[in-house]
Amino acid sequence: MALPATRLGYDRMQLPLTGGCQCGSVRYQIKADPLAVYVCHCTECQRQSGSAFALSLAVPREALVVVDGAPAVWRRELEGGRMIDCLFCGDCGTRLFHNPERNPQASIVKPGTLDDTTWLKPVGHIWTRSAQSWFPIPQTTVNYEGQPPDLSRLIEAWKVQQAAG
Repeated sequence: MALPATRLGYDRMQLPLTGGCQCGSVRYQIKADPLAVYVCHCTECQRQSGSAFALSLAVPREALVVVDGAPAVWRRELEGGRMIDCLFCGDCGTRLFHNPERNPQASIVKPGTLDDTTWLKPVGHIWTRSAQSWFPIPQTTVNYEGQPPDLSRLIEAWKVQQAAG
């Protein structure tokens, strides 16, 4: 399956945002502005990404639409008993997004699966106590040692960043 043409090279996002898995079996669109982009350093994200951290793109859940294919779902328990549905391509295994049970208004997209990633600039870092020692955490971003109580400070920082252009 051929991926759609993209408008790469722009540093401003263009709605709808489009993305999908590595093999092209699952494609999605995001039809509203994202809520925030941040970096997660938790050990689960390190394991899932195979890297030191994972980027997270919070979006309104109703704005995220699967337009081709059907992602598989793996439900897992997080620290403190919170539950999350992890959606991924059943063919190639690419993790696409998460739907946290405690926040049914938001989905957390894995932004590396977007067709255009040139505009991504994280406004914060969470789970910094689990960050790799060699990775410097910027002091100019919104940072949390663990799981934030909500995304409000990250959302506000994102709004400020977007308004500044």
